Amino acid sequence: MKKQRLLHTIGLMMRKGSGARGDYLRDRHIMAYVGENVRFQPRLIPLYPELIKLHNNIMVAAGVRFVTHDASYAVLNKLDKGYFPERIGCIEVMDNVFIGYNVTILPNVKIGNNCIIGACATVTKDLEPNGVYVGSPARRIGSFDDFVKECSKREDGYAYPYIRINQNISAEEVENAWQFFAKVHDI
Repeated sequence: MKKQRLLHTIGLMMRKGSGARGDYLRDRHIMAYVGENVRFQPRLIPLYPELIKLHNNIMVAAGVRFVTHDASYAVLNKLDKGYFPERIGCIEVMDNVFIGYNVTILPNVKIGNNCIIGACATVTKDLEPNGVYVGSPARRIGSFDDFVKECSKREDGYAYPYIRINQNISAEEVENAWQFFAKVHDI
């Protein structure tokens, strides 16, 4: 890892909270563009961050990998079949996007406005706006609007367990979660 990237990675690690890490990326112009309300959980600066644009109101969960290059050239160049340069590609994430835990986004991908990308998905091509995507490769399973509607359902206040304060869970909230789990699984 080059010195500049290492220093920025250390700086990113020292920020408390995803919002502070998003601000760090924007304030230091580490990526090509970082908009407002970008929350960034990963603790590693991607290789070639200047090839990445993150627009407004984005949450990047832990373990997300932005892959801006193809390192297969290292193998190909040992085959005596000519010179193979390292290929690179840009990544652009538009407004109102959630990128779930351990998602991998490959080069030359644009993620449209209003997208939810489920945990462990692999984004190999552009994602159209207003969609919910899962899998490897990522495929559309629903609309953003339907996702918002589902999250808005209320029964006795909420249709699912919740916590009042982020990263602080009370005994009552734990009990509510287990009751919900038992109800869903007919226990």
